[in-house]
Amino acid sequence: MTAEPRIAVPEPNTITRPYRGLSVQDVDVPLTPSAIGELLSGREIYRRTAYLALRRGGQTALVAVRPADPDRLFSPVAELRVLSGPEATAWIEDPQTDVGNATALAAAALAHHRNDTLAYVVQGRYEHVNFIWRPAPVPVRVTEVVPPHPPKLLAMAEQVVGFDEDLPPVDLTLDAVDVGRLVADHPAPHYLLPCRGSGVPAGQDVSFLDTHPAYHPDWLLIGCERSRQFHQHFYGSDPPRVDLCPKARATPGGTRVLTKCCLLERGIEADGRSAVVPWGANLDEVRAALRALCGLPPVTVPGAGS
Repeated sequence: MTAEPRIAVPEPNTITRPYRGLSVQDVDVPLTPSAIGELLSGREIYRRTAYLALRRGGQTALVAVRPADPDRLFSPVAELRVLSGPEATAWIEDPQTDVGNATALAAAALAHHRNDTLAYVVQGRYEHVNFIWRPAPVPVRVTEVVPPHPPKLLAMAEQVVGFDEDLPPVDLTLDAVDVGRLVADHPAPHYLLPCRGSGVPAGQDVSFLDTHPAYHPDWLLIGCERSRQFHQHFYGSDPPRVDLCPKARATPGGTRVLTKCCLLERGIEADGRSAVVPWGANLDEVRAALRALCGLPPVTVPGAGS
């Protein structure tokens, strides 16, 4: 076994994929690099084992290992690297955590965060175990119109984060384009809103474009470019308008943004820092958008480019 292992220190947010690559073993030696090296020298490991969580007296150490022959079912340890000893390794028992999901692992880890901890080993649902190294969730700002509450795009993004096990840990935050606030901030004798889903009750001073109401010369359209196009088609003119398109909303530089636009009819638009899905996006499109924001390979989106 080499004195200077070629096994690299993991990048932040590293987890075992799939979690069968982590083996938890109780040992009766001190969890020091020298004692661990002696224990594992020549010891057989399963060909899929990439990490060992060694446990002794309530303490844990995390070790990266490489088998001598990954084609054999078991072979001796060829290389190892002690990644974190007991002082930098936390053992967490959380039976609600899906340890195959990086976001869930990060949430469990950060609930027990300590500045001196590098590795968080979590025993979660079904007593399965995985670890996350230096959790640092990727922030994604979800810009969406409200109401409804919760907004649909945020709910769909949460669904995707919950099932796509390729994603790194993701921290979703809502950036709400509030129709009620836009109405309050722009006084007008009459408002024209895209549809009843705006959450503003109908009345003498409110009409809804999707019902093709009788023209009102004093209304203010609170709507997007597509609403303006509808108005032009219905009434032959462009009304005063307050834009509520989430895509048009200004965002801080460098922020990853997931949003939607009704001018996009299928597929996604992504440039690395922002990803746009259609107004009626499906889960495949939201998944593709989140993967693009996290730098993962795309997934096939039915109907993309049509």
